[in-house]
Amino acid sequence: MSNLIAVAYPDVATAQQVRSKLVELQKQKLIKVEDAVVVERRSDGKVKLHQAVSTTGAGAAGGALWGGLIGLLFFMPFLGAAIGGATGAAVGSAQDFGVDDDFMRKVGAQLVAGSAAVFTLVSDAVTEKVLPELAPFGGQIIQTSLSPADEEHLKEAAAAAAAHAV
Repeated sequence: MSNLIAVAYPDVATAQQVRSKLVELQKQKLIKVEDAVVVERRSDGKVKLHQAVSTTGAGAAGGALWGGLIGLLFFMPFLGAAIGGATGAAVGSAQDFGVDDDFMRKVGAQLVAGSAAVFTLVSDAVTEKVLPELAPFGGQIIQTSLSPADEEHLKEAAAAAAAHAV
């Protein structure tokens, strides 16, 4: 089962560094991240989502490939690739994987203007190794799907790791 953890940071740069660190920790097999999105509340009050993976680009690439192959059957591979790419991009932009975008926008609207948060969907983690790596970035836990006891344990561990890192 996956757990959602959202942590607020004072600026977008810090939030993006945290997401990069999560990717690095995943490569080390210390955490399994299903989705990691940086949610920015701009100074004008608008909320911007910085997705880790562009479903539009992936859909366009896949559609172009399949369209080109199908186009070969009708001796029009370039037309097939163009139509397939456009269709794939449209389908990809309509898809939403991981954390719900509307939910992130609602929570992001509560952030202080100019700040950001990282919404992470985690299915597995070696907590005692991950927390010390993320502690130097600080942050405030704003939302989790953990049980109240597990959430309190996470907050305590994060506070202890942050105090130890200083």
